[in-house]
Order: sequence, then structure tokens, then C-alpha cells
Amino acid sequence: MPSSKKSTSSEERRKRYRILTFGCQMNAHDTERMSGLLEAEGYSLATSPEEAGVILVNTCAVRPKAESKAYSAIGRLRKLKNEHPPTIIGVCGCIAQSEGEKIFARMPYVDFVLGPRSLGELRRLIRQVERQRVRAACLDDTSISGKLPIKRAHPYRAWVTIMEGCDNCCTYCIVPYVRGREDSRPLSDILGEVCGLAREGYKEVTFLGQNVNSYGRGLADRANLARLLELAAEVPGIERLRFVTSHPKDLSYELMQVMANIPQVCEHLHLPLQSGSDKVLRAMNRKYAGADYLEKLRLLRELIPEISITTDVMVGFPGETEEDFAQTLEVVEAAQFDTLFSFIYSDRPHTVSAGMGNKIPREIAQPRFMRLLELQDRITKEHQARQLGKTEQVLVEGKNQRLPEYQDHISDDPGSHDHGVQLTGRTRGNRLVHFSGLEGLLGKLVWVKITRASQHCLMGELHPSQK
Repeated sequence: MPSSKKSTSSEERRKRYRILTFGCQMNAHDTERMSGLLEAEGYSLATSPEEAGVILVNTCAVRPKAESKAYSAIGRLRKLKNEHPPTIIGVCGCIAQSEGEKIFARMPYVDFVLGPRSLGELRRLIRQVERQRVRAACLDDTSISGKLPIKRAHPYRAWVTIMEGCDNCCTYCIVPYVRGREDSRPLSDILGEVCGLAREGYKEVTFLGQNVNSYGRGLADRANLARLLELAAEVPGIERLRFVTSHPKDLSYELMQVMANIPQVCEHLHLPLQSGSDKVLRAMNRKYAGADYLEKLRLLRELIPEISITTDVMVGFPGETEEDFAQTLEVVEAAQFDTLFSFIYSDRPHTVSAGMGNKIPREIAQPRFMRLLELQDRITKEHQARQLGKTEQVLVEGKNQRLPEYQDHISDDPGSHDHGVQLTGRTRGNRLVHFSGLEGLLGKLVWVKITRASQHCLMGELHPSQK
């Protein structure tokens, strides 16, 4: 018979959970919601998978690298399951939706799979596995809800999902298959969540969706993203608003004007380009041309001169010629992005492009990828250097966890030695800034003069009025 000490230890482990998260901000927010559901059920966060009775892997299937990382993480859990068979292992997110119950055949130690549109069923699945010791799956395409409990990962800035799914059906993208068609939350539901966040002391809210620019389609109150931002800006206590991700074809002049005229809306926009070649854009089913994209950037910068614009670019889409790639470089040069996230095309299951011919060999795509990065590195350095001497508003998010790397770049002003710790935060343009300050500044908006710049961050010192 097991000792009472061992029994107690086993019970403590049973009510602890760990979630391994891969992928985008939507996945990170889904993890917050799953954490909220579990903690409402009496679970507590384990410091490692080895100490958890429930382990969830929240997966991404958008690109092979993220998918490979997720499968590797699931594979490493086999040993834990063998050592402690009562451990419940769940695969969630986009791989779960894409592969479904086939995951059980590939990894028989997995207990359940849960799709991203079925998070509300998490507790039911865990109880079913725990009581019946049978595998379970839930991949239903249910409506999104703001009523799920959420354990926020950050105390000052919060994500709020305003819509799920996507109707654009880009030929390379698996999102419509794993996340479903567009489904917008009611305006009142979202605003209620924002008001609750303000009461809890949150300063910054980021609205999330696969294509936030199409928010509101199909809603009875004819809401759209511009109107949502206007109303959210009226909530007392909310000082910053952001939104991701935008589709260029749905970026309206009305939304640009709201970004320009409402102080709470930050001067930052992530607007995926994907390619500068009109031929490739047509093959991708993006529904805009390179000239259309650049015209929208011109209008944005005319209205918001200080706006920071970031993007995604894909290299090596099927049929991409050297001329097509040269056109991409031309558009990137003309666009002058602050940051660019680039990746080499790869086939994804359930997509149109997976069946296309004329695939680009890796030995051709890789050098193109490197040329694109070299171009953007130069542009990014120029943009970062232009921040020198400016005084920027920063939301203080936490202590600098990479202090040794930046220690030599912190101001050596003798007066700064009384500030005690190195802090980190982001400007309204979403640039990372490190500086010296008091811990009491955490969660506050402060003014920081930029004194040094590197490729990935800025360094500065508090404005004298803040010291």
C-alpha cells in the first residue's frame, strides 16, 4: 500500500498543469484562456512538465519549423508518460485541428486532441480522460466567446480576441482550414472585456484576429474595427490600443484616419506584404498589387508621419522567378519597413499551393532569402539610428532579463545610480527600449530619451521629470 506521503505528492501533481506554446499571438492568448479554465477548476501552474499532472502542447501548423518544434516537444513527453502513466497529455491548437485523431496513431501516449475553436471543452475532455481512461477528441467549429476565464500572462498589457478565422483563402495558408471561417465577436462583448481590463489596471490592449481589418462583417450592429477602436478609446484607464494582423486589401482610409486622430491608438501597424511581384501576389490570391500596397503606405505616412510599419515577406513561392524576387526587393526598398519577418515557402497540408508545380529549389530560395535579410537589416539599422536623441513614451513592462548584454550601453549619468534596476518597455511604435529606473515605475507610462541604438533594441535614460 502506498504511503500517505506518496499519495499526497501524487495528488498535488494531479492538480498541476503545464502548457507548452508554439506559434502566434493568437496561440499565446489561447494558452491564457486554457490556463484560466484550468485554474478555475482548481489546478495550479507547475514549474516544469515533470511536476505536472496535465500537460498541454498548444501547437502551430502555419510553417514547418513551428510544427517540427511542437512535434519534438510532444515526443519528449513520452518518457514522462512512461514514468508516470496517470499524466494526462493533450495536443491543442492548429496541429490538433489539422491532424485530428491521426495524432493518436502517431503518438499513442497522447490522451486527447483539442481544436482552437473548442477551448471551452478543455475541462470536459480532461475529466473524461481522467475518469474513463479513454482517448478523446473535440474539433468542433464553435463560436468564439469572451466568457471563458483567462489567466493573463502580463499584468499591464492584454490581448483581446475580436474575431476568429479567415475568409481570404490565400493559396499558401492553412489558417482557414484550422481556424475556420471568419466569426466576429459582438461589439458589446468586446467592450465589456476591455472595461473589465481597465478596472483591473491594464494600460494597453491589443485586439487579435487572423484578419482584424474585416472585423464586424455579418454582425447586426454593422460594427467595424474603426468603430471598435473609437469606443475602446473612451474606456477610462486604457491608454494604448493596438491590433494585429491586418490584410492590405481590407485596410480602409477610415481606419487610417482613426489611427491618426485617436491618441490611444499606437503608431504601429503590421501589414503583411508577402511579395512585391504582382504575378506572385495573384498566384497567392492576395487580391492587391504592389502599387496598391505602396499607395496605402503613402496615405498612412501622410496621416501619421511617425508610424512604424512592419511586415511579412515570403521567399520562393512556386513559380517565383529572379525577376519576381527583384520586384520584391524593389517594393521592400520603397516601403522602408521598420522590421521585416521573412521565411522561405514550404508546402502546407490542405492548401492550394501544395498542389502547384514549379516549386523553387532550396538552393535558389536560400540565397534570395539572405539577400532580402541583408536589405532589411540595412533599413532597420537606419530606422533605429533615427531614434537617437528622441524622447519617447514607454510603457514599462518589466525588468531587463538580458542585462549583461546591454550593461555597457546604459547611461553612466551619476544620478542614475539611485535608480536601482534596469527596466524594459516598448514605445508607441513598438520599439523595445532598455533604461535605468525604479521598480515603482513598472506598469507606468514614462518618457525616455534614446541614447543608443542597436539592431533589435534601443537604450535610453529617463527624462529628468520622471526621476
